[in-house]
Amino acid sequence: MNMRRYVARDMRECLRQIREAQGPDAVILSTRKVEGGVEVVAAIDFDLAPADLAAAPAQALDTASLVTSTDEAEREATAALAALAGRSDPAAGPSTAEMQAELRSLRHLLESQLATLAWNDLTRRAPVQAEVLKELTQIGIANDIAASIIADLPPRLDLQRAQNRARAILTHKVQVVENGWLERGGRVAFVGPTGVGKSTAIAKLAAHWVLERGAQGIALVSTDGVRFGAQEQIQNLGRLLGVPAHVVDHPRELEQLLAGLADTPLVLIDTAGTSQRDQRLAAKLTGIAGAHPRLEMALVLSASSQAGAAEEVLARFAAAPLAACIVTKLDEATSLGGALSALIRARLPIAYVSDGQRIPEDLSPARAHQLIVRAVTLAERSGATADEDLLQRRFGGIAHVLA
Repeated sequence: MNMRRYVARDMRECLRQIREAQGPDAVILSTRKVEGGVEVVAAIDFDLAPADLAAAPAQALDTASLVTSTDEAEREATAALAALAGRSDPAAGPSTAEMQAELRSLRHLLESQLATLAWNDLTRRAPVQAEVLKELTQIGIANDIAASIIADLPPRLDLQRAQNRARAILTHKVQVVENGWLERGGRVAFVGPTGVGKSTAIAKLAAHWVLERGAQGIALVSTDGVRFGAQEQIQNLGRLLGVPAHVVDHPRELEQLLAGLADTPLVLIDTAGTSQRDQRLAAKLTGIAGAHPRLEMALVLSASSQAGAAEEVLARFAAAPLAACIVTKLDEATSLGGALSALIRARLPIAYVSDGQRIPEDLSPARAHQLIVRAVTLAERSGATADEDLLQRRFGGIAHVLA
């Protein structure tokens, strides 16, 4: 275990030095205030060769002398390390792999206990920030985004003002489209996984246009030759609204069709739902995007997606030049934090939101503050909780820099 001592004017500078010197896998063993700043002791594992086993007791004792001993959990960790060193007796016959496994186990123990200490210290020093982190976690906001919001909070706020300020910062992070396709027109291809509501979103947009402007100036297109009845569905919608509806099977056909619709202000293109894990996804998206120089690609994302699924969808569909997003199925979501966090990270603006099956009533332009209010309301209604163990695991490692 390679251990080093760092002294700097503040914790951020210490952490920067640790990352530069020992990398992201370094473990913080102790921190304390010193004259002019803070002192941090950090360590990182090393490969222990059989010839080094005899030196293990001395290394373990050095470790024990540096770990803060004011907490019972840390004394237990120190004892575990000393016991591990005691196994260097040849009579025990431990393998290098066993020794490394126990070192990793000890590291995890130290990380867990130090995270607990750091979180408890934060709740004592900055109870308002800790409470705001709890609310953001209950909403479902990702750790890194929650931490950045706390870092932007002005000092010495009471809880209510801090919560309001945190929600305002979160609102600012959610990007929305101020002037959507219903106002300015465009050629828009809607892409996304199967079942997220692309066809329904197109029907709502088309119905809005017809109700506000009449059946002129709009055309519908389907490139979905995969889903049974998809092309008939778009043709039926065209007949119902009294607008042209076209079916194409290949990107070349789409290119020719769009050239012929040059004078049509709004063209809505329905595409086949594609799994984000489809190996041909990038090629399909590229083919559609190349059909017209002014073609916009819009991702349709279900609000009910879990955080990990939303992140994966955004990462894979980023192969297309995405211009905006429609968030659907708000009425089915139990939490919005995961989808919002993924969109914030991807910096993808939201154009419209859909919260039901009614056409066209359940579609509206996206408003960031309304989405945040809804996210908070959903968390309250669902009884979402964030207990101390969860908060310690999420923020214990960075608690020193949050307050």
